[in-house]
Amino acid sequence: MNLFCSVFGLHYLCTGKTKNTMIKALRTVGRYLILMGRVFSIPERWRMFFRQYIREVSQLGVDSIGIVLLISFFIGAVITIQFKLNIESVFMPRWTVGYATREILLLEFSSAIMCLILAGKVGSNIASELGTMRVTQQIDALEIMGVNSASYLILPKITALVSFIPVMVTFSIFAGFLGAFCTCWFGGIMTAEDLEYGLQYSFVEWFVWSSFIKSLCFGFIISSVASFFGYTVEGGSISVGKASTDAVVASSVLILFADLMLTNILA
Repeated sequence: MNLFCSVFGLHYLCTGKTKNTMIKALRTVGRYLILMGRVFSIPERWRMFFRQYIREVSQLGVDSIGIVLLISFFIGAVITIQFKLNIESVFMPRWTVGYATREILLLEFSSAIMCLILAGKVGSNIASELGTMRVTQQIDALEIMGVNSASYLILPKITALVSFIPVMVTFSIFAGFLGAFCTCWFGGIMTAEDLEYGLQYSFVEWFVWSSFIKSLCFGFIISSVASFFGYTVEGGSISVGKASTDAVVASSVLILFADLMLTNILA
C-alpha cells in the first residue's frame, strides 16, 4: 500500500511538473509571436531604419566574416584529410575525396553548422545588447516617447542578419574549398587535379540554392529568438547573462530542428 502511494505520488508530481512546463512553453511561444507582431510593422522613420540597418549589417555581419573564414578554412582542410586517410582504397576513385568534401560543405557545414557557430557569437551579442537596454530602462524611455521600441530595435537586426547571411555562407563555401586545396598544395595529401575533379564531379546547382534557403531561415531564427530573450529580460545584470545563454541554447535547438525539417522538404 505504501509502495502504491509512493509511486502514485511520484507520478502525480511528474505529471504536474510536465503540465507546468508545457504551459510555460506555450506562454513563451505566445509572447514570442506577440513580440514578432509588434516587430513587423512599418517603420515610422525610414531614414532612421536604414541607418540602423547599415549599423547592424556592419556589427552582426561584416564583423563575423573573419571567424567564418577562419573556421571554414580549417574545417575544409580537416574534412579533406580525414576522408583521404579513412576511405582510401584501391576500389575507390581518388577524386571521391573532393566529391565528399564538396557535398559536406554545401549541404550541411556552410549552412547549418556555420549558423550554429553564429548563434553563439551573434545571438549572445543581440541578447546581451537588448537585455542591457532593458535593465537600464532605455527601452522604457523609448516607449514613453511613443516609439515602437520592438520595431525600432529588433527589425533592423532581423533584416540585416537575414539579408547578409547568404554572403557569409558564400564566403564559408569558398574558404572551405581553399582549405581543401591547401592540404593538396602544402600538405601533399593528394593531387590538386584529383581534388578539383571531385569538386566538379556530378555538381548539382540546387545544393547551393538549398544552402542559401536554409541560411535565410536560420538567420531569422538566430536574430528573432535572441532578440526575444534580450527584449523580455526581467531583473538585473545577472538576468542579462542568463538571457544570453538561453538565447544561444534555444537558437541552437531550433536550428537543428529546422535543419531536419528543411532537409526533408528541400531534398
